[in-house]
Amino acid sequence: MSDPFESTLSSLSESNRADVVAAWAAVETQSEPASEMSLRALRDVTLRAKLDELLAISGRTLIRVGNGRWTSGYRDDIAAELVSEGGDHLTDVDRAVLVVVLIYSVAIPRSQGALARDEWVSTHPTTPVDLKELNQLGKGAVQESLTRLHAAGLLRRVTTPKHLGVSGASYVPGPQFHRLTPAARARLQDELILAAGPETALADAIRLRRNHSQNSEGDR
Repeated sequence: MSDPFESTLSSLSESNRADVVAAWAAVETQSEPASEMSLRALRDVTLRAKLDELLAISGRTLIRVGNGRWTSGYRDDIAAELVSEGGDHLTDVDRAVLVVVLIYSVAIPRSQGALARDEWVSTHPTTPVDLKELNQLGKGAVQESLTRLHAAGLLRRVTTPKHLGVSGASYVPGPQFHRLTPAARARLQDELILAAGPETALADAIRLRRNHSQNSEGDR
């Protein structure tokens, strides 16, 4: 590592430095969250703070995933800046595909009590039958989008339940959803409600809250 990473690590002993660097590599490069059991810098509060300081240099932050697992993601301010600069490369078809998968794999199971409110990586598959809702976009375009989203870690392919009697892969949200900060997960929850039930009272409440927030910022 080079400056400013070197200066951040300079106060650490050689062994602590090695532990922090190993944890940094794990949370930044592994597709799945890293376990505290295998990385001392994730277990130790002091070393974990140093790791977060190291991540902050590149606009990243530590994100806890469940109990004893960690990954990294962009800080909320950096993510907003990247989006404003055109950092969101999803096409309209990609967004439509993601919405359908999130509805069937997250929103519906959550409404049935089968998925926690703040949980986005689901074991409930969106099947080929569910994906037929996107046929108006063109099967070729949808398949290309599924391939792109899978390659980007936004979707994961899973086996379609045999009892459905249909061919083709099913999908669930991919490991990139682990990298969302709590604030980003809350925003995504709002967007999912607006997409799935735009005429509901809950959607009205979200729009009212957002309008109030924008008006408050405008008065400053």
